[in-house]
Amino acid sequence: MKRSSGILMHITSLPSPYGIGTLGKDAYEFVDFLERAGQKYWQLLPLGPTSFGDSPYQSFSSFAGNPYLIDLDLLVQEGLLRKADFQNTDFGSDREKVDFEKIYLQKLPILRKAYENSKKELADEIMSFLEDHRDWVEDYALYMAVKKHFGMKPWKDWNEDIKQREENALEAYRRLLADEIGYWFFLQYLFFKQWTALKTYANHKKIRIIGDIPIYVAEDSADAWANSELFHLDEYKNPIYIAGCPPDSFSEIGQLWGNPIYRWDLLEQRGYDWWIKRIEGNLKLYDVIRIDHFRGFESYWEIPYDSKTAATGRWVKGPGMKLFNAITAQLGAVDIIAEDLGFLTEEVLQFRTDSGYPGMKVLQFAFDTREESDYLPHNYDKNCVVYTGTHDNDTVIGWVRTANEKDVAYAADYFHLTEEEGYHWGFIRGAWSSVGRLAIAPLQDFLGLGSTHRMNIPSTIGGNWQWRVKKEYISEKLAEKICQLTRLYGR
Repeated sequence: MKRSSGILMHITSLPSPYGIGTLGKDAYEFVDFLERAGQKYWQLLPLGPTSFGDSPYQSFSSFAGNPYLIDLDLLVQEGLLRKADFQNTDFGSDREKVDFEKIYLQKLPILRKAYENSKKELADEIMSFLEDHRDWVEDYALYMAVKKHFGMKPWKDWNEDIKQREENALEAYRRLLADEIGYWFFLQYLFFKQWTALKTYANHKKIRIIGDIPIYVAEDSADAWANSELFHLDEYKNPIYIAGCPPDSFSEIGQLWGNPIYRWDLLEQRGYDWWIKRIEGNLKLYDVIRIDHFRGFESYWEIPYDSKTAATGRWVKGPGMKLFNAITAQLGAVDIIAEDLGFLTEEVLQFRTDSGYPGMKVLQFAFDTREESDYLPHNYDKNCVVYTGTHDNDTVIGWVRTANEKDVAYAADYFHLTEEEGYHWGFIRGAWSSVGRLAIAPLQDFLGLGSTHRMNIPSTIGGNWQWRVKKEYISEKLAEKICQLTRLYGR
């Protein structure tokens, strides 16, 4: 990885007239903006289909794409829809927020019209797509069709025969729901077609895509249903243990994530086949993979399923380098960013060093006047990715307004922050001028936006993942300013 920089901006946050960012015209224009701004990376959040809470980190599949991102205008160009099919649809009126309920209720029926219009014309193309993705797409499409059949209930609440994947039940539901399964095949075909075209365009402009994958899968997912033997589940398919993190300075009771825990012993016996497939699948989507909660591969926090808080958990050793040696042996060297934030032991630090993957440095974590921080730029080595903040942080301006006054004063002194320059630009300058090979800032920080524009507040439900940017904010003037700073610091 050469010295370079990029912008963190999820697809859903792009402007569009249809309530949510898509893989259409505005995405291509954002690539053009990145090029004019002199950037080499576009970092995204996970692209999978979202479930309850609309979090991209709780997806129905580790392999599938989110149908919300499919662009309707591109379908008009292909003759699969008419503009009249959706031009008067209410996708939400707030240009700065996604209304996920309206997207769910309005967009999926429109995509079903496109499916009905595609059955003759695209049969061969879709069959070719299925051949290329057969190792996951058949289970995913069946899972979504059965899920709809049971009123969108979690798979653990389905009838026992299909919950347990009895062979006669699988065949019966494949026959019963054949058309519905075809619809979910079609949506994945559309997503991958549109995404591949956009990524090809970005790569042609010498912009690489950083994708994000959570370490765990959602309990209610095609992954857990189709591969239940790989997780600590009981005979009724309920988790025995779930994931989370222990009590810390952010939470006295820790965080109870609820994801099922891998049976790493069985995965090791199988040569880590499922994880290798997962990485291979994500390499079709991204150029670089950021793995969330990387420290969980060295040791993870395991919590009994019936616990009320995460405080009852314990540390358990993970697969460590055995997993990544197996990935490298099968796939060759993979560009991975290790999200190594949180409580880091000597063992975790050694594990990251052994992997060779760059870790993350978040400037908002650097300025704690109570102690010297590893996140201060003078402590960096080159093999790291420097962020002003991530999707889980407040914006820089939000942090300045809400953080401890002494910490803000420390940051101002360290970076020579001034009101005239703008504290957000001072933080970006701090990241761009650091020795870290890659520097990234969320678009909100380039725009100097406050807390109401942040993407996520961890451990809260509702109101997250909704932020969108107004089209006029992504200006030529901003691109020129970013480009000038990027050239100044040799990125």
